[in-house]
Amino acid sequence: MVASHGEVNRVVLVPGFAALALIALAVLGAFGGLVAASGTAPSLGALADDLYLRRVLAFTLGQAVLSTVLAVGLAIPVARALARRQAFFGRTLLLRLFGLPLVVPGIVAVLGIVAIAGRNGAVNQTLGAFGLSPVPSVYGLTGILIAHVFFNLPLAARLLLQTWDTVPSETWRLSSQLGMRSGAIFRLIEWPLLRAALPGIAGLVFMLCFASFTVVLTLGGGPAATTIEVAIYQALRFDFEPGRAVVLALVQFALCGGLIAVGHSLIRPMALASSLGRSAGRPDISGAFGRLGDGLAIQAAALLVVAPLGAVAVAGATGPLASVLTEPALWRAAALSLAIGLTAGLLALALGAALLGAARHFRLRLGRDRPAAAIEWSGAAVLVVPPFVLGAGWFVLLHGRIDVLAIGPVVVVAVNALMALPYVIRGLGPAIARADERHDRLCRSLGIQGWRRFRLIDWPALRRPLALVLALAAALSVGDLGAIALFGTQDTATLPLLLYQRMGSYRIDEAAAIALVLGALSLGLFAAIERGIGGREYG
Repeated sequence: MVASHGEVNRVVLVPGFAALALIALAVLGAFGGLVAASGTAPSLGALADDLYLRRVLAFTLGQAVLSTVLAVGLAIPVARALARRQAFFGRTLLLRLFGLPLVVPGIVAVLGIVAIAGRNGAVNQTLGAFGLSPVPSVYGLTGILIAHVFFNLPLAARLLLQTWDTVPSETWRLSSQLGMRSGAIFRLIEWPLLRAALPGIAGLVFMLCFASFTVVLTLGGGPAATTIEVAIYQALRFDFEPGRAVVLALVQFALCGGLIAVGHSLIRPMALASSLGRSAGRPDISGAFGRLGDGLAIQAAALLVVAPLGAVAVAGATGPLASVLTEPALWRAAALSLAIGLTAGLLALALGAALLGAARHFRLRLGRDRPAAAIEWSGAAVLVVPPFVLGAGWFVLLHGRIDVLAIGPVVVVAVNALMALPYVIRGLGPAIARADERHDRLCRSLGIQGWRRFRLIDWPALRRPLALVLALAAALSVGDLGAIALFGTQDTATLPLLLYQRMGSYRIDEAAAIALVLGALSLGLFAAIERGIGGREYG
């Protein structure tokens, strides 16, 4: 029996509109709660009269610009070197390692950076052995820039690498026949492609650096290095000034939202898959100078990714790991982190699937692209809403009605799910579009729909990207320090919060052991979901 058109509309659109309503309720309710607690309407004019707020805004923009220039600027020679050297030992492994900064919890990577470039880190110990002066303190702007380059250079390099893969082999054969050298190839072939791709990639990196929290909280080093995200946390956690928090949140939302609106027309769709294809056949790869430069760029990028994570592994394994593993607080935090990660990942996937299902119906069945795009962007735009605003707003609304601290993990799950939603939209949306382009017309002609279509047609096509986005959402939630830093108590501390507390009390050896456990838990959960749902051959 074939379902009627109205029944299909209800089945597809109701979950999508329900997801939109939940997102709107979460965001507007949180802002409303903070405005009600402040007793006055937010005034953006207060920003112009407050020297501290202006300084915070200036530092946020400045560090985001510097981080973007460094990360994307350094990613260009790395991506070009990887594009030029299609076959060398460890290339596949290196490209997979470039995906680790996206999965590894931020506080774990920060601890690794401190172990390498901190006051007693490996760099200063090496310099001291040769009688040289130590490097400047890693705390402050220097450490923030190093951490942002660690997180974003591999991402930018992988995105840029897709640009070189779009160059057809005929172009390289023609450049060989013309005897073009490396400079001419870059100027005439590569740069026009880069010029089209760089705005979108730079905008993505800028937004990630602009909204950075864990890096700035742990490496900021004081009020002089405070971003809007950290200032919101301080206003809510320590000063309880909801009015200031709302003003800062509106500023962040306006700036990031404007960036998204401008960059939307510049961003070109790019897959995150590794480029492991055939040899490019370029005419400029045989020179000794080119081989040396490419080798140095690749080795430096590999060292940037491997050194901090290796330092965490070594410090955790050689520290008081055995005694830390016997602490009941560790296993309680690990169990809570795992429960929050899995629940938030599944909730993010459910919300994302509902939104994408509604967008798909508008686009394919009703032929209306604008509503479909609006639904997708409503899910992606949540990324610019500070998680503390969501959590604190609902804390204020629920306070006095129920025991808010008792349901703190529930609020953390909801906030983490909303923060992971943009990754689900961006990861699963293109896969659904490709599957529809290949199979939708045939399915409609054969009358295959509903559960039967999902089981026979959609599931085989969407299994791998669905596994990837679920694994990513769960791993991000396991390692998140945002919402739990606001709601965590002694009894509801997750592994990231426990690690941050040990770092704050200068128990670095114990923090390294906890970081090793947290990193292993995040990577293990990511691999288990990716392989378990995506299939054993998926990697």
